[in-house]
Amino acid sequence: MKADMEHWAGRLAALSAESKVPGASLAFYCDGQTYECATGVLNTATGAPVRTDSLFQIGSVTKVWTATQLMLLAERGLITLDTPVVDVLPGFRVGDAEATATITLRHLLTHTSGIDGDLFLDTGRGDDCLAHYVEACAGLEQTFPVGDSHSYCNAGFVIAGRVIEQLTGKVWDQALREQICTPLGLAHTWTLPEDVLRFGAAMGHDDHGGTAPAWGLPRSVGPAGLICSTAADVVSFGRAHLTPGALLADPAMLRKPQVDLPNPYAGGQQWGIGWSLDEWDGHEVASHTGDTIGQHAALWVLPGSGTVIAVLINGGRSVEFQHRLIGELLYELRDLRVPELLGPPAEPVEADVDAYTGVYERAGSRIHVTSRAGRLRMRTEPTGILVGLARPRSLELTAVDATTFVGRADGDSIGDAVVFEIRPDGPSYLHYGGRATPKTG
Repeated sequence: MKADMEHWAGRLAALSAESKVPGASLAFYCDGQTYECATGVLNTATGAPVRTDSLFQIGSVTKVWTATQLMLLAERGLITLDTPVVDVLPGFRVGDAEATATITLRHLLTHTSGIDGDLFLDTGRGDDCLAHYVEACAGLEQTFPVGDSHSYCNAGFVIAGRVIEQLTGKVWDQALREQICTPLGLAHTWTLPEDVLRFGAAMGHDDHGGTAPAWGLPRSVGPAGLICSTAADVVSFGRAHLTPGALLADPAMLRKPQVDLPNPYAGGQQWGIGWSLDEWDGHEVASHTGDTIGQHAALWVLPGSGTVIAVLINGGRSVEFQHRLIGELLYELRDLRVPELLGPPAEPVEADVDAYTGVYERAGSRIHVTSRAGRLRMRTEPTGILVGLARPRSLELTAVDATTFVGRADGDSIGDAVVFEIRPDGPSYLHYGGRATPKTG
């Protein structure tokens, strides 16, 4: 049955308006056909309209592409997932000598290296920027021992990108074109601004619709989040993960669970190779989202029904928007009900809140947790390089169970899940936003 695109164009426009999204592009593949629609403006300052061939920053959805590149090299026998990074990059170092020796490619692609890795360091525009970035990783500490837990790590994927450069003899951007973009015919997928500017490109926006302070991230974090693309190109990439031989001989290998997530309420129950993994209404779902400076992207792949959906936006209440959109789409297309996001319980839950108060800190973020009248309050503050790019947030936390809380900031319609972990023989952690943040005070 053909999708009613007049209906979906109208719903995209309506949901964008309700969630204060300046511009959005949607593409989905089902029953053998790809559909596209777009709404809004690329930039509120210029009023340039969003078209289906407009390019948006897909942010960390890039990580699935980087993981795919490494798996292509593994299929050629050049590496295995359990190859130590130092075997390919002899100069690789992090702050802990044991971690340096034991971190493997699998650890990088599953965010289990333990590297405190939100390092958004600009090492220049040259073709040597990844090499210089990896050199700077020598000062990164561990949030936990290698393989001990899961914590989202941007630096790990930049290191993975440098491994790709070493094995291919090409800069990451060129390797991406040769390994993925050219074979799939992705003519609207680029990484460098001089290429992106040949097309209509989205500008990010803040919560009030004003343009973001900068257009994009530095080239040095490319393999972690620098791809710009159209929704249709992103869907074509997702389709390749449903079709053995389109890129990988066995793309299902990337969807094999590798680690259970300590906070299963923030996008998935488990992590595969590059993919976040979940189950919705009995259906397997592989997904990834991405955020840059005022832009947001999401890609969902449902292997059982052969469905792929991508949505790209340039501001607004992204979590609310994407949850409502994917819920409506999958219910109409596949009669599938997307689980509700975690919310406060119907009845109050008792929790030992004082056990969780204190300061939690990792690279780029400091989190203060305080208690008052039996309730927790959490304030996040960007530090270091992220000052000026991220904003402080304050959340009132409501207990869902003894260790799980849901927090909502003023003006937010959807809450964030926070999970506390107290280890009797080690540090305590706050699991939030995909990161494990250790307690430091």
